[in-house]
Amino acid sequence: MTPDIGSSSAGIVALIGGGGRESALAWKLAQSPAVQRVLLVPGNGYTATANQVDKVSNATFSLSLEDPVNFTAFAEWCEIAAVSLVVVGPEAPLAVGLADFLNARGIGCFGPTRDAARLEWDKAYAKKFFDAEGIPTAQWRAFTDATDAEAFIKSASFEPLVVKATGLAAGKGVVVAKDREEACEAVRNSLNHKKFGDAGSVIVVEEKLVGPEVSVLCFTDGFTVVAMPAAQDAKRIGEGDTGPNTGGMGAYVPVHSSILSEEDYRTVVGWVEKTVKALQREECRYVGILYAGVMLTKDGPRMLEYNCRFGDPETEALLPLLEGDLYEILQSCVHKTLDKVPVKFAKKASVCVVLASEGYPISSAPNRPIQLPKEVKNFQLNESTFLFPAAVAKSGDSLTTSGGRVAMVVGVADGLLQASLLAQRAAERIQFVGKQKRSDIGYQSILRTVTQAGLTYKACDVDIDEGDRLVSEFIVPEAKQTGRVGLLEGVGGFGGLFDLTPLNYKEAVLVSGTDGVGTKLLIAEEIGKHETIGIDLVAMSVNDILTHNAEPLVFLDYFATGKLEADVAGLVLKGIAAGCVSSNCTLIGGETAEMPGMYPPGRYDLAGFAVGVAEKSQLLPRVDTIAVGDVVLGISSSGIHSNGYSLVRKVVELSGQSYDAPAPFNIANSLGDELLTPTKIYVKSLLPALRTGRVKAAAHITGGGLTENIPRILPKNMDVILNAQAWPVLPVFSWLSMEGRVDAREMARTFNMGIGMVLIVSPDSVDVVQSKIAENGEIALAIGTVVEGKRETRIEGLESSLLSSYMSWAVCLSDLPLKTTARPKRKVGILLSGTGTNMEALVAYTRDPLNRSAAEVVVVVSNIPDAIGVAKAKALGIPVEIVDHKQFIETVDGKSACDRSKYDKQINDTLERHGVEVVCLAGYMRICTSVFVEKWRGRCINTHPAILPAFKGKDAVQMALDAKVRVTGCTVHFVEEEVDAGGIILQQAVNVFPDDTKSTLHERIKAVEHTLFPKAMEAVCRGDAVRVASDPTSGSVGAVCWSDKFKRYMPDNV
Repeated sequence: MTPDIGSSSAGIVALIGGGGRESALAWKLAQSPAVQRVLLVPGNGYTATANQVDKVSNATFSLSLEDPVNFTAFAEWCEIAAVSLVVVGPEAPLAVGLADFLNARGIGCFGPTRDAARLEWDKAYAKKFFDAEGIPTAQWRAFTDATDAEAFIKSASFEPLVVKATGLAAGKGVVVAKDREEACEAVRNSLNHKKFGDAGSVIVVEEKLVGPEVSVLCFTDGFTVVAMPAAQDAKRIGEGDTGPNTGGMGAYVPVHSSILSEEDYRTVVGWVEKTVKALQREECRYVGILYAGVMLTKDGPRMLEYNCRFGDPETEALLPLLEGDLYEILQSCVHKTLDKVPVKFAKKASVCVVLASEGYPISSAPNRPIQLPKEVKNFQLNESTFLFPAAVAKSGDSLTTSGGRVAMVVGVADGLLQASLLAQRAAERIQFVGKQKRSDIGYQSILRTVTQAGLTYKACDVDIDEGDRLVSEFIVPEAKQTGRVGLLEGVGGFGGLFDLTPLNYKEAVLVSGTDGVGTKLLIAEEIGKHETIGIDLVAMSVNDILTHNAEPLVFLDYFATGKLEADVAGLVLKGIAAGCVSSNCTLIGGETAEMPGMYPPGRYDLAGFAVGVAEKSQLLPRVDTIAVGDVVLGISSSGIHSNGYSLVRKVVELSGQSYDAPAPFNIANSLGDELLTPTKIYVKSLLPALRTGRVKAAAHITGGGLTENIPRILPKNMDVILNAQAWPVLPVFSWLSMEGRVDAREMARTFNMGIGMVLIVSPDSVDVVQSKIAENGEIALAIGTVVEGKRETRIEGLESSLLSSYMSWAVCLSDLPLKTTARPKRKVGILLSGTGTNMEALVAYTRDPLNRSAAEVVVVVSNIPDAIGVAKAKALGIPVEIVDHKQFIETVDGKSACDRSKYDKQINDTLERHGVEVVCLAGYMRICTSVFVEKWRGRCINTHPAILPAFKGKDAVQMALDAKVRVTGCTVHFVEEEVDAGGIILQQAVNVFPDDTKSTLHERIKAVEHTLFPKAMEAVCRGDAVRVASDPTSGSVGAVCWSDKFKRYMPDNV
């Protein structure tokens, strides 16, 4: 057999396998200077292409290593080819003893022996091992007889819904049943019908655990264990973890700490260490990867299983983060020297997205031509994006599909969201017919990472909880006092119901509703677009009364302003009229109130009132008819509608976007136009369906979002479960979530998420209601079901849907990661000598999520060891360094003095050691020398308690009092060698009262400092305020150049 490399060569790696995992291993191994060649056995079509990859090719050895009969031929080939290391990718060769055979021939093999690998290939043995070693796992029993197994399933006190073939079944031998009957069917399929062949001749039936699953892969030489960062893979084919199980549709690193805590991670690593030691005691040295699959339950982590090889696709996500030499690490495992080799992973994020063939996982579509980007070389598109081919064949000069999982693309970045974007963009550029992929890989951690310190509606001065309290504790009791004959339903529903029968009418019931449009008005006023806001006004009221099956009859409006502008009011009225036409009601009248002093110029407010009529016998909701199993139908919204705009406006403010700029999620329209999309009116499309009598209840999704509105129509003992995969979450909502870092729960209790109206119908009425709605131009989607509960709305898969929605538009925008991913923060060091009140203000500003600060305080340095500010900094969890100036006192010619240059050099070294980029002097009572100033010029700022250039020096407050001025204030400036002479960044005035003392005036100035200083720090850290050497207009030294964002930093009285 002809070897691929001559026998004199060194650093030849034989890599067993040909999937994406092996492509990733080949890429990383080839980076080692000690490796001359990586030979894949058998490899894939991409690794067979000589001009695509350096130092990597397919081996000429083509016999299967899942059959021990070929081991001798393989060992001879390795010896002839001077193979220095065999790396085994898949599990099957290990299970039949390949590592044992190679070890006996003196050929280094990275992979466990057959006995050590039994932890994977015999699941019954593994479960016994877990129990013996005290490693928590699911309750279980092993069986060879189907009748015994079924009897156990039917009688077990726990939920025995997981059925596993104990042998290797290509990742398909596990069934997670929905109920006991399905578990019994899985037993019969394995034991009686031999679905998994010999691998299923023994089965394990175990308890179904609930919780997220994570993977912890560890290197080991049989003595030392080195863990990699935890990864999480996506096993199911569909977004939101729906559909059948696969070999893995993607993976990501790191896993958010709210999913896997550091304590739980260390626990899992401890289990692996315990396992390696236990095998040692049995004289079974484990060499290779020991990969723990763990379920994180409410009772703590539980071991699901061990895999005895690199995980796929976890490996593809992990290896781009490995900073060391993989060849050196693997050799150290073989030679028992792992403890001597550094293993380090970059503190970055990695997301792997699998591109699967049409029909996968049931089948695959081979021979489909694959188009790769032209720049792909050595498994990379660029330094941050990787391509690891898997089921790829070479056909002439082209590549074609040859199996289920065709390729893996990986993005690496500072944050998970950016890494995901890179991977998804690369995935879009790889083309083959029938390509399948998921857009939500990593959604579990991405949404938590982006939104962990994000906005809430309450933080934007709208408190939903307090609003609920107002209704329940004050409005409802007071409203009851105003009841009279005919009132059927008042406060709390979507409209007020009044029965005309007691007043000698027939069966007609009047239904009234009133509403406004909230702070959406402010956006209309901001951009001068007034013609659609009236549609919102009508929609909010008529949609409310529609939920009671009422046909709107009349509408009245209330328009209030400080100064009436007829043109503006006319445009608003035009929108109101359009809304009335759409809802088939008459604009019967209204009120225009001009109230000077009540509203500022250019501002107005709106309120609307609708009255409709319904038959008493057909009134909705019919709460008493709602039953478990009823179907929830959702009708799409047109956008945000008219609720949640306080949060919307805050997100826009923090994003730095202007309303006239293109909307990031739809660049064809301006952001302002998108946000002002009128509320959809449902009267004409839904009223015919409501009048069929087939609808039990309807809910208008307004303030409070999906989670707060649907319970208003439910019985006390029932919940609704919504499946967020059942409808498209509109792009505007994913933009708001990511840009504002608003978590999924807060989004659902604030916004409609793309569903503007919800209906509840019995299962046998679904088709009729959907058809009737379709006849009138709308689509009703089945989005949930009614279950037993306590009047709540639960939403499944919303995090996944938000990420999928985000990817639907974000992958098209090349510069978006810079805007949506948290920018790297500038590291700030604070120097202080006193009480630290300014330090506290600076730290508080950086930690307030509403500020989205670009600064992070990384160290506080004090020249006074017992300064009050030192204790405060420690309490805040900030590293503290003491550089005592008294330690630098030297005596020269009988005179003692501090060597200021040496002292400042020590300060510089201390700040540099912490990576400081910007310095704030916060009550620092030392004059800075040129040694310090030269180092930090343009990056060091200080405050002064006066409006510079007036009252320079250390007693500025007393100077202001002595001068009997009526205004002084605070200045934040850059630091120069001359005291109080640096370029002025911000100033704010403070009144001087006739009865002020030095103490009272100083306290008011300090209060101003505590807001002005953080703003100035932020401006410098963001690069919006920059020191320049000279001012071309005035010639002054150290002037400040501002960006066009200066207004956001300016105090109100400047």
